[in-house]
Amino acid sequence: MHLPIPSNNYCRPSFLTSSSSTIILPEQVRPLQRRRYSSSERSSMTVRAELQTTNPTSAAMATSSSSSSIATHRVTVHDRQRGNVHEFVVPEDQYILHTAESQNISLPFACRHGCCTSCAVRVRSGQIRQPEALGISAELKAKGYALLCVGFPSSDIEVETQDEDEVYWLQFGRYFARGPIERDDYALELAMGDE
Repeated sequence: MHLPIPSNNYCRPSFLTSSSSTIILPEQVRPLQRRRYSSSERSSMTVRAELQTTNPTSAAMATSSSSSSIATHRVTVHDRQRGNVHEFVVPEDQYILHTAESQNISLPFACRHGCCTSCAVRVRSGQIRQPEALGISAELKAKGYALLCVGFPSSDIEVETQDEDEVYWLQFGRYFARGPIERDDYALELAMGDE
């Protein structure tokens, strides 16, 4: 079954802007046929793949030498909400939150991508490198705030968890009205009258 395409180009997807005048429906599309390889073709692919990899013993030696050269730092987290203090070691190239979780340490988080303020901390001492922290402004970073989910320790650090709403207010409070929102019955009545 073929359906005509509307004559205007406003609603037409770019892949349909050619001179064709019909749409092919999903049930008309044939399933993709998988190619079957002969045993000789499969063995030649295996040989090529093996040629692209390095010697396993040299790769293992390179991994062990590079992992021992990565600096580690002691991280102390004062969890205000739960009243706990956690101390653990984090390699300089790993996120603080991920390392804590791998050691069964429970810390606050939500997005894991540096976009919210659930894992926000205030740095008491030390330095955290956080190039992917989009959830806090440069101004808050300069005041010592950091996000554990995308933070790497640059030295031994001591941090304190923050209330998410408090950090959110510090970041966005100046853009919103100060104080509680008052109900405006007159504006509500006007809005309801438009419906």
